[in-house]
Amino acid sequence: MEDLLSKVEQAFDWVPQWLVGLGLVVGAIAVALFVYGIAARIIKRALRMRWPAVTLLLQRVSGPARLALCLVAEALVLPLAPLNDVLREQLRHFFIVAVIALIGWITVRAVDMGAARYLQRFRLDTDENFLARKQVTQVRVFKRVIHILIVIIAVSTALMTFESVKQYGVSLFASAGAAGLIVGLAARPLLSNLIAGVQIAITQPIRIEDAVIIENEWGWIEDIASTYVVVRLWDWRRMVVPLSYFIERPFQNWTRDTQSLIGTITLHVDYCTDVSRIRQRLEQAVRESKLWDGAVVNLQVIEASPRAIELRALVSASSAPQSWDLRCEIREKLLTFIREEMPEAFPRERAMISPRLADFSDTFEHGDKRSSPMAARAHG
Repeated sequence: MEDLLSKVEQAFDWVPQWLVGLGLVVGAIAVALFVYGIAARIIKRALRMRWPAVTLLLQRVSGPARLALCLVAEALVLPLAPLNDVLREQLRHFFIVAVIALIGWITVRAVDMGAARYLQRFRLDTDENFLARKQVTQVRVFKRVIHILIVIIAVSTALMTFESVKQYGVSLFASAGAAGLIVGLAARPLLSNLIAGVQIAITQPIRIEDAVIIENEWGWIEDIASTYVVVRLWDWRRMVVPLSYFIERPFQNWTRDTQSLIGTITLHVDYCTDVSRIRQRLEQAVRESKLWDGAVVNLQVIEASPRAIELRALVSASSAPQSWDLRCEIREKLLTFIREEMPEAFPRERAMISPRLADFSDTFEHGDKRSSPMAARAHG
C-alpha cells in the first residue's frame, strides 16, 4: 500500500499535497461504493429466490452499509494520505461525527426492523382486530418516541465533539442552565405532545382504525405520529389533531372495546299506525341484508307528541361503515313499506271544524224567543 502511494505521489508530484490527499480519500470512498454496489447485486441475484428475507434486509440496511464502507475506506487511507495536520485533524473530526451518525442510523434501522418483525403477527384487515390495533398503536407510538430520543442523543453527542458548541450538546443531555430553560420553554408544545403520545400508547384511548367523532366530524384514526394524529374523515378529507387533544378534551370513540356497533333509525308515524306490522317488516329487512351481524334488531315507541308518535329501530353491524350503510338501507326499506303498504301511517294534522259564533248566537236568540212565556201565549 505504501509503495502504491509513493508511486502515486511521484506521478502527481506537480499537484499540491493537500489536493492529492483529498483525492485519495474521495477515491477510496468511490471504490467502497463501487464494491458495495457489485456485492449487493451479486447477493441479491444469488439469494433472491431462496431467501427473499435476506434481500429485504439488504434493502433496509443499504444506507448504513454504504456509510460504514465509506468510513472503513477513509480509516484505511487517512493515515497514509499526504495531508497537513490541520486538514488531517478536520477530516478526523468529520470521521468521528460520521461514526456517531452511523451508530444512530443503525439504531434507528434496528428499531424499525424489530417493530416490523413484531407486527408481522398482527393483521388489521380482519373484522375482529382489537388486539392487532392495540399492538400496532403501541408499537408505532413507542417507535417514534424512540426515534426522537435517538436523534437527540446522536445530535447532542456530535455537538459535544465541537468545542465552540459543546455547551449546547451538554444542554440537550442535562437540560440545565439558561439555554436549557429557553429550549425547554420553546419546545413545550413538542414535549407535551410527546408525553401525550406515551400516555396514549399506555392507556390507549384511541388506536389505529378506531372510529371516532372529533369536532363534530366522523372518521377513522389513520396514523398516530410522534406529535399529532391523522384522522381520515368519511369524505376522504384528513383532519390533523395534536396528540394532547386526546388527553385534554372529550371525544367519541365508537370502537373502543369492540368493532360492532348498534345503529339507530328514527321514524315519525301517525297514532293510527299498526306498529307490529312495521316491526315485522324491520325484522324481515335486516334478515335480508348482508350488513346485519345477527345480534340486535328491535323496534320501540319512544315518544308520543301531539302530532305523531316516534319509533326507534335498533340494528347492529360488525363495523362502523357497515352500521352506517345498514341504517341507510333499512331506513329506505321502511319508508318504502310505509308508502306502499301503510299510507295511513304518515303523520297528519287533525283539526275540529265548528260553525261560526254568529250562527250559534242566532240559534240561541230564536230558541230564547220560542221558549219565552209571551211567545207561548201568542202561539196559543
